[in-house]
Amino acid sequence: MAFFGEYEVSLTQGGRIVLPKKIRENMKGETFILTKGFGICLAGYEKSDWDSRSAELTQVSLIDTENIDKRRSLFSGAAEIAIDEQGRFVIPHSLSEFAGTSEKSIIIAGIGDHFEIWNKNKWKEYLKKINL
Repeated sequence: MAFFGEYEVSLTQGGRIVLPKKIRENMKGETFILTKGFGICLAGYEKSDWDSRSAELTQVSLIDTENIDKRRSLFSGAAEIAIDEQGRFVIPHSLSEFAGTSEKSIIIAGIGDHFEIWNKNKWKEYLKKINL
């Protein structure tokens, strides 16, 4: 399983987003995990992949402050998201505020083992920053 591609999607009335078919094809089931990503984006994980990754993270020592910070960020913002029959879902309000995804146009980018959801302008800024 590998998530790839860059897709510009629009918010529908009611704040729903259609998850691109190429992304949905790499997921098992009708749910995925959405959490705060690194940077100002959201990260989406196929549920079984999230389960195995989160099991590793919970083994981190509580005195390992760098990894505890990551653990706090990932777990506190995580939500199980259901996809409807048309491939639509709603980003929880707290995650939408974090990533600034209340704009009409959003970018969904495949990043290999997960996908990311970006505010379109922040995505463009990021690409400029890394010279792409």
